[in-house]
Amino acid sequence: MAQRPGIFPTFFLSGFECSTFYWGDGVRRNLVAETGHDRHAAEDYRILNRLGIAVAREGIPWPMVDKDGGYDFSCVDSFIEAMNASKVIPIWDLCHYGYPDDLDPFTDAFVERFAQYCRAAAEYVLPKTRGPHFFTPINEITFFSFCAGEWGWAAPYRCSREDRMRLLLALCRAAIAGVKAIREVDPEARMVHVDPLVWVVPPRDRPDQAEAARHETFVDTFLAWDIIGGREHPEFGGSPEILDIVGANAYSFGQMEYREKGPHAPLPPGDDRIAPLCDMLETVWKRYHRPIIIGETSGLGHGRADWLRDVMGEALAAVDRGIDLQGICLFPAVDMPDWHTGEWVRNGICDVIEENGDLRRVPNQQLVDELRRWQKELNRVTELDQDPFSDPVELQDVIDAAHRLNVQADKDWS
Repeated sequence: MAQRPGIFPTFFLSGFECSTFYWGDGVRRNLVAETGHDRHAAEDYRILNRLGIAVAREGIPWPMVDKDGGYDFSCVDSFIEAMNASKVIPIWDLCHYGYPDDLDPFTDAFVERFAQYCRAAAEYVLPKTRGPHFFTPINEITFFSFCAGEWGWAAPYRCSREDRMRLLLALCRAAIAGVKAIREVDPEARMVHVDPLVWVVPPRDRPDQAEAARHETFVDTFLAWDIIGGREHPEFGGSPEILDIVGANAYSFGQMEYREKGPHAPLPPGDDRIAPLCDMLETVWKRYHRPIIIGETSGLGHGRADWLRDVMGEALAAVDRGIDLQGICLFPAVDMPDWHTGEWVRNGICDVIEENGDLRRVPNQQLVDELRRWQKELNRVTELDQDPFSDPVELQDVIDAAHRLNVQADKDWS
């Protein structure tokens, strides 16, 4: 894995939930505020520093900064200050399911406005952060098109396969235009196009649905990457250089049994139809021959350490096959609420505990220990800290100290 320098300074990456969609009840959600990341940015980045993670996916909320004919990027200043202090490089996520109120995503104006915003965002953040510079123009185009185009969960609240396809094409056009706008500012900027890696199988008693399941696995899953890479709809201007780095998200619920209506049913653990992650990554590699990262992955609850162990086993098998796997993003760094129920998912590196009106960060020690074990195994110790893993209690001590500072700062401010 170390035959040549990696694209990223550390093999393990992380990130923060930053969705800004209009949800089903018509209310604009801001997951950065809901997780407390806006108030705990310095603490959150210190945690990544202590874990030897030097790259994080971080969001710029398009609907919050693009208003009244101008831009106000001041909401990301605290993130920039925090990541610089902790020597963490961002992958800037420029559209995480949310777009400005006055835009219709099915229009040419959406594409033009997004490109203008991408250029402005690059002009703002590049001078303030150390390179190399990374961007994800539009997060999870495929999932976004299902969620908002076919299932009606989020704006624009469409509920048909036709609208799902129309939305996907519009988002691909915008992403391509956004890449070109960013590279007018920095020709060397790297792009990470993130989408779920899925495997869909027919129900055991419905072999007639095998073709529909195969289509979703091998056509729908790849269409956005195909367009951005120039394999499909070349008139949009995609190319391998624009696709650049493929971010393939790997979750247990990405392996599903086909349903004709709505989201498919996740396969239960131990189901003999589950595909090895290594094979799925190889399919991506053979299709694009572009560098790959696992753009998001996490287990749930007490299974987080076991999940990382399994993912790393599959990752090493992928590298052994010659796949250019550049990193694994443990996502999220800090727990997030379930979009539907509001309950904490318990899938982060740190859990969130609601305490005296604050959202305290508590590391999942089993996951932290497993991460440390793999960092030592891979010999990917960074210059951030020659051995940040010597004391299992140390990370919690850092979090407790940072928490006390945050509480005192709140008191001083009030």
